[in-house]
Amino acid sequence: MRTFLLFLFCLFLISACKDPGSGNDKNQVYIIATLKGPSSMGMIKMIDSLNSSGNPSMKVEILNEPIQVRRMMLDGTADFAVLPTTMAAILYNKGIGYRVIAIPVWGTFYLFGSDTSITRWVELKGRKIHAMAKGMTPDVMFRYLLIKNGIDPDNDISFDYSFPTHIDLANAIAAGQAELGVIAEPFASLVMTKNKALKPLFYLNDEWNRIEGSPPATTALMVKTGIIKDNPTAIDRVLSAYNYSTNWVNRFPDSAAHLIVKYNIMPEFEVAFDAVQKSALHFEKAANVRLQVNEFLNVFYKMNPDIIGGKIPDEDFCY
Repeated sequence: MRTFLLFLFCLFLISACKDPGSGNDKNQVYIIATLKGPSSMGMIKMIDSLNSSGNPSMKVEILNEPIQVRRMMLDGTADFAVLPTTMAAILYNKGIGYRVIAIPVWGTFYLFGSDTSITRWVELKGRKIHAMAKGMTPDVMFRYLLIKNGIDPDNDISFDYSFPTHIDLANAIAAGQAELGVIAEPFASLVMTKNKALKPLFYLNDEWNRIEGSPPATTALMVKTGIIKDNPTAIDRVLSAYNYSTNWVNRFPDSAAHLIVKYNIMPEFEVAFDAVQKSALHFEKAANVRLQVNEFLNVFYKMNPDIIGGKIPDEDFCY
């Protein structure tokens, strides 16, 4: 049955990636820029099926950092792009010609450490917290949660940004070079396999949900506005394929874990299997979650307008 379903899915992707319009775009190759982590984990079935079909009209590029995705958007080489929603807002406000078409990931951040005596937010006062980069999504989310729990992030906490990437910070925490740190899946699962003494002290997604009443719309899938105009059917098919892949990953985490290792997103099956189930993979079309996206960005706007490009994006931000 799985073989038969794979065959049908390959046929679906082949048709999805062919241009349905006039003959002008027959040779169009669409590039999807995504990130190593939950974004690519959710589309791993799509990635594998495209490779298996040998379809040349769509290519997925898996990148390590959001800045690499941004670079591809700025030079126009990415037709579709997955990146943090805050960065998506910045780029949209700069007028670069992309719109959000889906939210595929809804928050995967943790506060990690070996001091399991920390069970309340107030117990973080006076401690040093390591975060990936000042002003990025995990840093601002954590600062917001500190404020909501009665802690002044500028005076009660000492922040350290000496580890510039997710991988650097995860490795530092695993090696004991950082006592407390804000990291995301799948690095959280990786850290626990390297150092059994480390535990998640707070799941920031739950804390955000408790305060805001909905999970954080942390990750966005964007598309070039030109494709919206010239080939909207292709967008619908990409959305359907990504949604199918996400649902498949959540339903078959064991099979998904094998593919995640195959495509070098995670190094080991056990880590990948654990990360899949903790990565808040839930695909929603942007048109259906406009309110949640606006509420998420409004929190960041109130913290610092520059974090989302100086203003809340207008109603055309979500397609």
